[in-house]
Amino acid sequence: MTDIKLQLAELSRGTEEILPEGGLKAKLKLDRPLNVYVGFDPTAPDLHLGHTVVINKMKQFQDFGHNVIFLIGDFTALIGDPSGRNVTRPPLTREEINENANTYKEQVFKILDSEKTIVDFNSRWLMELGSPGLIKLASRYTVARMLERDDFAKRFKEHQPIAIHELLYPLAQAYDAVNLNTDVQMGGTDQKFNLLVGRHIQQSFGQEPQIALTVPLLEGLDGVQKMSKSYGNYIGITEPPNEMFGKLMSISDKLMWRYFELLSFRTLTEIESFKIAVKEGKNPRDIKFELALEIVTRFHNKDLAGKAKSEFVARFQKGAIPSEMPEHSLNSSEGLMGIAHLLKNAGLVTSTSEAFRMIKQGAVKIDGQRVSDRSHNIKSGSTNIYQVGKRRFAKVSLK
Repeated sequence: MTDIKLQLAELSRGTEEILPEGGLKAKLKLDRPLNVYVGFDPTAPDLHLGHTVVINKMKQFQDFGHNVIFLIGDFTALIGDPSGRNVTRPPLTREEINENANTYKEQVFKILDSEKTIVDFNSRWLMELGSPGLIKLASRYTVARMLERDDFAKRFKEHQPIAIHELLYPLAQAYDAVNLNTDVQMGGTDQKFNLLVGRHIQQSFGQEPQIALTVPLLEGLDGVQKMSKSYGNYIGITEPPNEMFGKLMSISDKLMWRYFELLSFRTLTEIESFKIAVKEGKNPRDIKFELALEIVTRFHNKDLAGKAKSEFVARFQKGAIPSEMPEHSLNSSEGLMGIAHLLKNAGLVTSTSEAFRMIKQGAVKIDGQRVSDRSHNIKSGSTNIYQVGKRRFAKVSLK
């Protein structure tokens, strides 16, 4: 096994808490591969970079020779994780869970070694638990301790409903730890309560309690809200290389260091050398190039990352139009189409109101010429390149 001091330095990097204090060091001193697991409820089909913070930590454990378990919560997804929720989360159907689970497996192996990763499903033991087993499991924890949980306490105080099945979620997740006999369980800061319940339940079954390791929730492109599709500030790991590269280059110089800490596989020494270089006058943009190249290479490949950088430089530093873009053919029954409707139909905006807003901001161009008239019409028989903002382009033919 790798030197404990080195392991602790890398495994502690970018973490929020490791509980109990000194627990991870004690586990590493056992000088054997640790059982490390993270559970993922397949509640959505796509992962973004925010999800990969904990997956990157799994990769670090894997590289140090530990047993990494990617647990798909196909049973717990039927309950719905109440973490961070101020309302009851609607449960998914079995069909939705199966579809999302398959997509998750495809995406996580862009980071994890598929041959070294143990993939399991918690329905394997939770379905067998049955009603008697569930009642016995529930007897191992008290309502009073359950209501100490922040989101439950807040909802209870504000007279918001808390369904009984939601109280079962932390217990079901804790039972995962028992069946996997885990040494370390990881999750976002919003999972701290669940991880600690796991320690308690493991002890009640006579097991050595696991280490609870939490990682921060990654800020999105705005640098304020956590990365989320609902906030529109996310970078999906299946996004095209150019889109991914451009989004990474759009983050602030301050946020760049946060992304290096939580997303990069570069060593702490390398990152410190980047910081020193910037202090000595190096343009932060050049360091950001390194981050963007690394991330795009991870989810695509080195050649596509290099091309994305070249496209970015040409487009934003030289004002060029990208060589590749979506192409659309639209029909107009009246021989004309308003610019707002054309942009919406071409997928460059989500609504005509967004189109009007972007025109007002001067962010809409046709063949490189800015459009200022929101009532501008395009005639049938034309083919033009339309641009919205800095990164959205499309070639549109109107018939």
